[in-house]
Amino acid sequence: MPASDTFTWVPSERWVRGVRGDTTVVDSRRPVLVWEPGVPVPGYAFPEEDVRTDLLRAGEAVDGVVFYDLLDRDETVERAAWTYPDLPGHIAFGWFRHPAGVLDHWYEEDEEIFVHPRDPYKRVDPIPSSRHIRVEIAGQVVADTHRPVLLFETGLPTRYYIPPDDVDFDLLEATRSHTRCPYKGIASYWSFRDVDAGVPADIAWAYPAPIPAAAQIKDHVAFYNEAVDIVVDGQKLDRPVTVFSGQLA
Repeated sequence: MPASDTFTWVPSERWVRGVRGDTTVVDSRRPVLVWEPGVPVPGYAFPEEDVRTDLLRAGEAVDGVVFYDLLDRDETVERAAWTYPDLPGHIAFGWFRHPAGVLDHWYEEDEEIFVHPRDPYKRVDPIPSSRHIRVEIAGQVVADTHRPVLLFETGLPTRYYIPPDDVDFDLLEATRSHTRCPYKGIASYWSFRDVDAGVPADIAWAYPAPIPAAAQIKDHVAFYNEAVDIVVDGQKLDRPVTVFSGQLA
């Protein structure tokens, strides 16, 4: 569901829990997926009865939205949760957009989820292929394979995941960077070793332990189409402009 200028919500049947330290703050089998105006990814709101409201302290109200501070022993997380005027009796929590992180872990059923809830209107399909994929950076061939996994993700260009045996790691250098994706898991990164080539850092990544739905890309290496040259079956692809283009510039 793309971002819109209206508040939208749908009920979910998933069992969702949110934990801070050893305290379960949210435990709900009646969560509601919400899309705020202008925000492209969903969040969750929970019936008040499914929330440890004894750990919340009501604060300011802005345009009908009541914000709550989370009280955790000697620590207070300001504006950790809030209500929606259009969804009375429910409380939402800050996830990826809150600087303090609010809760440490979120689970759907018994699987931990990262960054934000998975969008039921978004697909992420990793499909093995026999296409010939060649990846070039600064004129050097970094990867060449006939056995890629193509990952089709709603709203993003196709990502070409290359088996590690078909990647020239002599041209890459592992970094300490990691990112989390609700649809794939935790990624590790590489930069192009020639720092004078003007190539953005963390240009390639892999998922050493992807979530089960993305198991086919395990250990395969993908590159930002936005900043490298990818040749598919002899045809050089145009570099797309995406939400990642700005950070790669």
